Amino acid sequence: MVQKETIKLKTPNRQDLSLTVWQPETPPRAVIQLLHGMAEHIGRYDRTARDLAAAGYAVAGHDHKGHGPDTPDEELGYFYDRDGWDKVVEDSHAVTVYLRQRFPEVPLVLLGHSMGSFMAREFVLRYPGETDALILSGTGWYPAAVCTAGRLLARMSAAKKPAKWVDKVAFSGNNKPFEPARTPFDWLSRNPEEVDKYIADPRCGFTFTGRAFYDFFGGLKKLTDLRRLNDLPADEPVYFMSGDSDPVGQMGKGVLTVADQYRRAGVKNVTVHLYTHARHELFNEMNRDEVMSDLISWLGSAVRRSK
Repeated sequence: MVQKETIKLKTPNRQDLSLTVWQPETPPRAVIQLLHGMAEHIGRYDRTARDLAAAGYAVAGHDHKGHGPDTPDEELGYFYDRDGWDKVVEDSHAVTVYLRQRFPEVPLVLLGHSMGSFMAREFVLRYPGETDALILSGTGWYPAAVCTAGRLLARMSAAKKPAKWVDKVAFSGNNKPFEPARTPFDWLSRNPEEVDKYIADPRCGFTFTGRAFYDFFGGLKKLTDLRRLNDLPADEPVYFMSGDSDPVGQMGKGVLTVADQYRRAGVKNVTVHLYTHARHELFNEMNRDEVMSDLISWLGSAVRRSK
């Protein structure tokens, strides 16, 4: 039976994070730190975490600042007053420090989905060597000019109010490949039940504030400095997982671009798995059983190498 608990964790930014930990009955083979995406929360990953725990892995994930059921409505989609992207990455590192203390004898795997994948990519550059393997789900590539334009748009929006027109510019194209679409969020998954769950969830699908969008595009822009990739540990296994119909990953092209950047930077063990016709949320896709089986198989070999 999987053991689940939620604790409050104080970070150096004086942020009380809500951290959920799923543990297997037996000593874990590794601990997987999960970073969720934009406008969602860690509770959506309960099924995925339980599957991983059943395979022998401890899983831990927190609600980012401005996300989750503990966040008041008026604070949804807002990070911090200053340096928001840097601080949410620092919050994630505070979780890593805690997990290293709680699970000192096992490898630590960082898994980021969507916005969480961009955070994870920044994390391993800022804290090289503190993770033993990296999983990037639903990531993509955004050139510096696009990120700069996004920041300019966000700067013209109210800092603490939903930036609806920035959201429209940034995400309105995601559904176009699937028109005529049933909902505005068909790009998330081919599974209509999962899309409907997302829409019905009061802590999903909210619009980021102007300041958070500004921080987010700034974070993406930092990732365009490819010289930073030279600090990546050469021997750390990296797994890219995405649908080839995921607009966030430019239908697979952006995923392949980032994977190639990692290889060119000297990372020796880079694996890419693109799933035919799958969309953005692989953990909620029609073929999720296949996705989980492949992920658990990769984890087995990655964890053996990292010991």
